[in-house]
Amino acid sequence: MNIDYEFFICSFCNDNKDNINKIIIDKDIYYICRKCLLYRENDNKKDEENNSEINPTYIYNELNKDIIGHDNVKKILSISIFNHYIKNKYKINNINKSNILLIGPTGCGKTLIAKSISKLLNIPFSISDATSLTEAGYVGEDVESLIYNLLRICNFDIKKTEEGIIFIDEIDKISRKSYNPSITRDVSGEGVQQALLKIIEGTIANIPIRGGRKHPYQEFINIDTSNILFICSGSFNGLDKITNKNKYNIGFNLDNKNDNFLNTNYLYNDLIKYGFIPEFVGRFSILLKLNNLNLKEMIKILVKPRNSIINQYKEIFKLYNIEIDFEKDSLIKIAKKSVKLKIGARGLKYILDDLLIDLMFYVNYEKNKKNKRIKKIVINKESLNKKNKPIFIYE
Repeated sequence: MNIDYEFFICSFCNDNKDNINKIIIDKDIYYICRKCLLYRENDNKKDEENNSEINPTYIYNELNKDIIGHDNVKKILSISIFNHYIKNKYKINNINKSNILLIGPTGCGKTLIAKSISKLLNIPFSISDATSLTEAGYVGEDVESLIYNLLRICNFDIKKTEEGIIFIDEIDKISRKSYNPSITRDVSGEGVQQALLKIIEGTIANIPIRGGRKHPYQEFINIDTSNILFICSGSFNGLDKITNKNKYNIGFNLDNKNDNFLNTNYLYNDLIKYGFIPEFVGRFSILLKLNNLNLKEMIKILVKPRNSIINQYKEIFKLYNIEIDFEKDSLIKIAKKSVKLKIGARGLKYILDDLLIDLMFYVNYEKNKKNKRIKKIVINKESLNKKNKPIFIYE
């Protein structure tokens, strides 16, 4: 008997304007519209065309174009990502995955590393935030939303999803709120850690096909998380006070720039004291530390990356048909100010925004005056005080 699926709702986009077809995924029946079907087919063709070989050196060199410093961290991540790629490519099932935990102060580049990896690899990669996660049944997002985000990026291709990478930022925010037991349930701390255990280690997760909270009358997709690589990161404020108490002085030892591999025997205990359950900490076999950025690295961040902050502002001023140039002494002073703020590379953006927003307003005002059109602006050391104006070159 021929069935007309035209009036069925698409299981993927919740739309029924186009013709609907029935598809079977792992013995479960779903309905897909023509638009979603074509989107999936085109996406698969792109993946087949992009079959260039990935290797650790390629990943490392690409990361160097966007990220300043942290050489050892970039090398270790390049090898780990490559191992994950090659393991899934050749279907090597007898090698366990090595989940990664990144520890470092705010503004050191943890999230930027994740974004850079997601751009350069032909591996499904999703970035999520741990701050919105809560235990099932409470206000917030279930841990299954992490898998759903990856599934959505893969256009609901289960095979690609099961070979992807999930990056969870701000993981330190799900630490136990108090080391001592409390009558009040910790639904955004230890409860989330418990919920993440099986997903990170590997299990068959039931993911709502339309996302959101689970309820009895919705459709689910079964996702095997055994081969999904998890990379978690956090600033772990206060962890240095715990680690510096032991005689080995591990943790955030800022004087040792090459100490990116942490003494895991001691750090595992420190993370437990910080508020993580032992089972959760044990799910991560690679622990990496990112140090604070020094002055030289701050100066390089201003100009060296492909999408550096200075290049971004040059593009903005091009919209006004104005060229802007920064003298070397001004870059050094900007970097020194940022180091004093102790918020990492984010301080560079804060300082430049504070300096250049008023300048953008001023050049627009000058532009409307007769014979006063600005052609070029030169930022020198003196102009950073705001008392002195930059050097204006007129047409």
